[in-house]
Amino acid sequence: MHAPLWVFGYGSLIWNPGFPVAERRIARISGWHRSFCMRSIHHRGTVEEPGLVLALDRARAASCTGVAFRVEPGAEEPTLASLRERELISSAYLERVLPVATEDGALQAVTYVIDAEHDQYCGGLPLAEQARIIATASGGRGPNRDYLWSTVAHLAELGIGDPELAWLADEVRRLA
Repeated sequence: MHAPLWVFGYGSLIWNPGFPVAERRIARISGWHRSFCMRSIHHRGTVEEPGLVLALDRARAASCTGVAFRVEPGAEEPTLASLRERELISSAYLERVLPVATEDGALQAVTYVIDAEHDQYCGGLPLAEQARIIATASGGRGPNRDYLWSTVAHLAELGIGDPELAWLADEVRRLA
């Protein structure tokens, strides 16, 4: 991968990138939306009781606002290796280089999107069912609800609104 390496974050990468960051920009990707459409059997759930994690799910008229991270020069290869180990743990995500828009112009960013053909894909779950799952699931990286709450809090700090996630956070607090 050529320098500079940009990575688009829309969930936990926003608050826990796990790689050296040289620059952050608010960014938007078109044709995709942030959704709890992936069953988590490793990080936020188990095979017996899957949790849910965010993924970018394709939707023609949608867009998702997140953060584009420019990786510290010289750290590109270890960053990609680390991201692949983290994000491609079960092959439910696909690694893509996609265009993202920022205030400073367009750029290409490594982005992890859901494979809608994978058995962990669960797009279209009603929000109430998502809340029920998130309120009780837990995996190798902790309770599913902490993942939701951290994501919502960090999006709010950045001024990024996501009404579905805000509703889920409130509902999970009520259920927990």
